[in-house]
Amino acid sequence: MKFDEFQEFRQRQLSASSSLLDVAETNVYRALAPMRPQPPTDLSTVHRCDLARAWLRRFELPDEWSGHAMVCRGVRHGLGVVFHWLHSVQARLWLPSDVYPVYFELAHAAGLEPGSYPTLPAPVLPRSPAHPRPEYLLLANPSKPLGRYLSDAECAAVISWLGESPRRRVLIDSVYDLGVPFAAGTRRLLDTGRAVLLHSVTKGWLWPRTFGVVLLDPAQAPEQAELAEAFRSDPPTSEQLSLADRLLTEHSDVPRQVVDELAARADRLFERLPEDVLRAIPAASRTCPGNYFFPVEIPAETLQREYGMLAAPVSVFGQNNWSGSILTSLADAFDGTSTVLR
Repeated sequence: MKFDEFQEFRQRQLSASSSLLDVAETNVYRALAPMRPQPPTDLSTVHRCDLARAWLRRFELPDEWSGHAMVCRGVRHGLGVVFHWLHSVQARLWLPSDVYPVYFELAHAAGLEPGSYPTLPAPVLPRSPAHPRPEYLLLANPSKPLGRYLSDAECAAVISWLGESPRRRVLIDSVYDLGVPFAAGTRRLLDTGRAVLLHSVTKGWLWPRTFGVVLLDPAQAPEQAELAEAFRSDPPTSEQLSLADRLLTEHSDVPRQVVDELAARADRLFERLPEDVLRAIPAASRTCPGNYFFPVEIPAETLQREYGMLAAPVSVFGQNNWSGSILTSLADAFDGTSTVLR
């Protein structure tokens, strides 16, 4: 069942049974709408280079990298630009099959035919031999709906994969990383000199498709000169730049507030779960800061039939044969101001 099909199914099920517990809401912007900062009413001139430096300072990255921090309109826009460049250099691309269907839509729109690998119940990297063409592996850290950061062993596996060919690189989608600095695994991959990092204000500040940064590796500057120029020729609007400046300065604490609110919602979810369902959620997912996706080794049909919970099947996120399902903590029942009995 794909995302749109599941949303229709979910609404029908919730309308038919008021006792059904909704653990399948995925729209964080709707759930946390009161926390979203308001846009500025007075627009000021903001330069991309200044925003790039502000972003680097926030995440404790070297200021001298500002020339390699490409300002964009968010991770989706950034990936679109990167994917078109990958097509132009005839690169091979690997995408996680069960994270975000839009990855594949963007790749196909760029003329790519990506390979895939699963992340549930744990990431399994592609095992194909190294390719003579450039080869890029996209991963999310933290990953959803896995609901956690890469483990040390998984980071080591990615580094090993990179080491099999000098033409291999990794693309890191860090949009769900709401902390400062970035996760240790992300920084470890950046240290390889073979990584491109993508981040935005989408989750931390609840402003999708507004502002982001694609951090190109300084060591690969000559190789990626055309990619850098593609970003410079397709900038955010002046309104988006002004908003981004306001978010990074006057609303710098919003991501921490979002993490705290999501942690409180997760606790309310856990309080409502039967003990055997709670035990089925991996500890790393239960404790990941800012997480609202919780995989369980129980089919969605079983959760609805035996526990009265409406969970999301894995197919909502993409292709995977894993029989488990995904719980989320975003529904009104887990809002602290909700009048739903607990």
